[in-house]
Amino acid sequence: MITLKGIAASPGICIGKAFLFDIRQVSVIKKRISKESIPKEISRFEEALIKTRSEILKIQENISKEMGLEHAEIFNAHLLVLEDRMIIDEVINRLKTEHHNVEYIFTNVLKKYITVFQKMDDEYLRERISDIEDVGKRMLRNLMGIKRRTLADIKEKVIVVAYDLSPSDTATMHKQNVIGFITDIGGKTSHTAIMAKSLEIPAVVGLEIATGEVKSGDILIIDGMTGVVCVNPDKKTLLKYQKEERKYTKFTKELEDLRELPCQTKDGKGIEISANIELPEEIPSVISHGGKGIGLYRTEYFYMNRDDLPSEEEQYRAYRDVAEKLKPDAVIIRTLDLGGDKFLSQLEVPREMNPFLGWRAIRLSLAKPGLFKVQLRAILRASAYGNVKVMYPMISGVEEVDAANKLLNSAKKELRDKNISFDKNMEVGVMIEIPSAALIADIIAKRVDFFSIGTNDLIQYALAVDRVNEKIAYLYEPVHPAVLRLIKRIVDAAHKSKIWVGMCGEMAGEVAFAPLLVGLGLDEFSAPAVAIPQIKKIIRSVNYEDAKKLSEKALTLSTGKEVEDLISRYFREILRGDTQQHEK
Repeated sequence: MITLKGIAASPGICIGKAFLFDIRQVSVIKKRISKESIPKEISRFEEALIKTRSEILKIQENISKEMGLEHAEIFNAHLLVLEDRMIIDEVINRLKTEHHNVEYIFTNVLKKYITVFQKMDDEYLRERISDIEDVGKRMLRNLMGIKRRTLADIKEKVIVVAYDLSPSDTATMHKQNVIGFITDIGGKTSHTAIMAKSLEIPAVVGLEIATGEVKSGDILIIDGMTGVVCVNPDKKTLLKYQKEERKYTKFTKELEDLRELPCQTKDGKGIEISANIELPEEIPSVISHGGKGIGLYRTEYFYMNRDDLPSEEEQYRAYRDVAEKLKPDAVIIRTLDLGGDKFLSQLEVPREMNPFLGWRAIRLSLAKPGLFKVQLRAILRASAYGNVKVMYPMISGVEEVDAANKLLNSAKKELRDKNISFDKNMEVGVMIEIPSAALIADIIAKRVDFFSIGTNDLIQYALAVDRVNEKIAYLYEPVHPAVLRLIKRIVDAAHKSKIWVGMCGEMAGEVAFAPLLVGLGLDEFSAPAVAIPQIKKIIRSVNYEDAKKLSEKALTLSTGKEVEDLISRYFREILRGDTQQHEK
């Protein structure tokens, strides 16, 4: 038996036969062509572009139907590569001057662009390399007439083993046949991990040597909670995980019964649990997973992948649609959070050395009050049709809160002057995701109705760790004592001013952290819809007083590792107690 350790990307346990999925580069041979053959090569190139675009659109359509529009949006980057005139024109020009086969020239042009992207400081642009490579492989197969087996062709239940899986690979997975997957590379926030969670199948990524150690037909065990993979397990290990798999299956079935039950601790402490969304199309998933409204409605996606800016009317209709569908539950709409890794050419945002520390989020909105007020009016108008709240991102001090509220009041006056109705008591909150805001949370609390802790950036800024830099990923510790103390400070400041506090970062979606966060005094969790049932299950399995003792102990510890060990022990006790309760 071989045991491999990677990154737990999607929870669950599965046992099955390995299917080694080969995604190596297509081999391209350099050939000299005659001048007379150039038109034919150009024609082949254009036909491959059309065929590849058609394939990607088909994948996009299928995944939009099966998994939602937000996952289909991933393929917009692929389409942009195919439509890039710089790439197309360079291939055609080099065909005319160099007289080599189009496969060879196309490959070299893509390599040139990949090299340029690799040298860029911007992490978001470097991540686009995988999109270029994915499109390139698909184009080459179409140019060379190679039919590649896809994951849609799999007719039996298997665990997919690959060096990496592209978005188009995971999009063609059939959940009934692909029961789990493992990859050599990747992280918790990669497209592969996101797709696995959406498909609700176990996955472990970042194993480094999986494709070298596993052969097709080997028996594998995936533990998607711990990141452990067992290759050809012995009888004792197999029996152990078969038992764990049955337990987990029973656990997930029980989650379905929780949908209509309140989210509260065993001793009656109520906790709100809502969902993070990007698009209105995600509402059915929120409802089916038992979410109580929306704790984070990301609005920047209205502005992306388009040539113009969204109108007030377009935004109003989208916000109203969500508010009406979830009424009376709350819908917290975050104002525009562009910048960092999300850009818009229409706004002419300058390239910056440190975009995550630059002209973004509320800073950008306040610098463009006309743009900001269009969104604020749309949100206000939607508030007449449901329980809408507004939230400002990346607040660093009270001046930004005051400036944003001044524009909000101006937007209210404009609507009143036109006799357009809105909720005059609409709650206004801020995201606390910068250490400066956490340290003066007591001052900010006097100006707003609620806080929502954005842990992704709070951790990044507090620990000076680029959260997408693989070289220092080990330093990104959500339960670092400094982070816990900042969270405690924020919660205490909010409660002292009699306002509520939620959390909408990735930390809120980590099931194992739920008891600790309850103990720290969190009033609301906002997480991906698929994580809601498990979080609710765990909260309903703990006593609030016990959770408080857990958090008090955690705040005395010196390292994140010590806190993780404490949480793990507590979590195992919860699961053991829950199992014993069911066995009685």
